[in-house]
Amino acid sequence: MEVPVIDFQKLKNKQEEELKKLREACERYGCFRIINHTVPETLMADMKLVAKYLHELPVEIKKLNKSVYPETGYRPPSEISPVYESLGLYDIHKSPQAVHDFCSQLGVPSKHRETIEAYGQAISKLATSISQKMAESLGIIEGIDFKDWPLFFRIIKYSFSAENIGSPGIPIHTDTGFMTVIQDDDKVEGLEAKDRSTGTFKTVLPHPGSFLCVVGDVGHIWSNGRFHNVTHRVLNKQPITRFTLGVFMLSPRDGKVDTPMDLVDLDHPRLYRPFHYDDMRQFRVCQRGELAEFLAKIANV
Repeated sequence: MEVPVIDFQKLKNKQEEELKKLREACERYGCFRIINHTVPETLMADMKLVAKYLHELPVEIKKLNKSVYPETGYRPPSEISPVYESLGLYDIHKSPQAVHDFCSQLGVPSKHRETIEAYGQAISKLATSISQKMAESLGIIEGIDFKDWPLFFRIIKYSFSAENIGSPGIPIHTDTGFMTVIQDDDKVEGLEAKDRSTGTFKTVLPHPGSFLCVVGDVGHIWSNGRFHNVTHRVLNKQPITRFTLGVFMLSPRDGKVDTPMDLVDLDHPRLYRPFHYDDMRQFRVCQRGELAEFLAKIANV
């Protein structure tokens, strides 16, 4: 899939053409790549080394990574996703205590702890800035501040091998939050996104040094249906362990998701009633409910 490439520096400099390109990427594809961003490539490389270190820890240690919010702690391989496991860190940018607890529970050495702290601050700042620009692309300049929206950091490992080539690393899904920033593996393929025009899944090729941004369910609902929450999956295509890092911009801190009035008019009537993010996450993540069913519940009819 030819994922649109967005130049972050051009966005920062408020170049209208790049902002228009961002909006079109969110509306048509539901994903885009960010280049010329503010996260040093050396820090990205260091964080990947930390990810490998953490996943080499004994399972008994990794299980100490507890959820402070539903499904935000350690996720071991399961029957549904046998080659997937991940560690989670909730509210990475607003809670130094969360980082401290995460590192203390896992016995993370000071050098790796410093990398986690630096990466967390850098990627959180980038995620917040990108979200703000997404709002600006729709003409919303004031009244929306993403700085306080919780960010959930997940460190993911896919144990791909020759025996499970072609099997799913993670099933078909959409992300529940507003937007996800992913440092995908720059060497190992696997991610596929659903093409809206054909309904088929297409490979999203690695792009070293960039971040892949994916619109989630909250992004779709918040934008009054303008932004496309792209369906995606991960397949085992190479017998090599795959590591990815994802930061999930979830919802307003109070959990109340509502479409801004600036996006509602005669040509764009309100599609969805306000709802609480916890209700959707409980339905989608804990009960494994279908998104279409939840959208039907909050449809403004």
